[in-house]
Amino acid sequence: MNKVVSGPDVALEGLTDGMTLMVGGFGLCGIPENTIAALVRKGVKNLTCISNNAGVDDFGLGLLLQSKQIKKMISSYVGENAEFERQMLSGELEVDLIPQGSLAERCRAGGAGIPAFFTPAGYGTEVAEGKEVREFNGKPHILESWLRADFAIVKAWKGDTSGNLIYKRTARNFNPMMAMAGKITIAEVEHLVKPGEIDPDAVHTPGIFVQRIFQGSNYEKRIEQRTVRKKS
Repeated sequence: MNKVVSGPDVALEGLTDGMTLMVGGFGLCGIPENTIAALVRKGVKNLTCISNNAGVDDFGLGLLLQSKQIKKMISSYVGENAEFERQMLSGELEVDLIPQGSLAERCRAGGAGIPAFFTPAGYGTEVAEGKEVREFNGKPHILESWLRADFAIVKAWKGDTSGNLIYKRTARNFNPMMAMAGKITIAEVEHLVKPGEIDPDAVHTPGIFVQRIFQGSNYEKRIEQRTVRKKS
């Protein structure tokens, strides 16, 4: 099945105000830059975004925050975005902060069809408020529910026209589980190839989880915090 669409604007057809959106990537690594830009152009509002982080002020999901398109952020790290901080403190933005491992597992559970699981992460903190607690092996655990989304947008290094994807290095953190948990998953790739050109043993996301795919372009691949060694 050929799942190729002409670009991000076509790929986003059907995404409307108030929907829940998963956005792959880790920091600014492996984020679907082209699709995020198309979301800004599309102008959809009141989105609930599930993402490891909220981008920075002028890049990534920070662009959607600037245009006031996000109603709620479900994230594990938001420390590099001043506009995010301003909107959260002013009450303009609803925020659900989740331990990073719990966020990853809640997304994976959503894709695997597991509605809930117990984890020790967050017990004894605000994260555990209102949640069921059980003891396993002498240690308290809290009940966490799966996360799923109307749309998941991910970015891969290579993909074929059937939707099979390969991620590169750090981009493999959140993209694979989010690709599984969207009712409609959109993949933008740096290299789009024909079926058979990807070794089946190298596939990270099987094509069955991907509904739309396109070849992206003009990737900036910005570095969030550049650290270099001083000259000796």
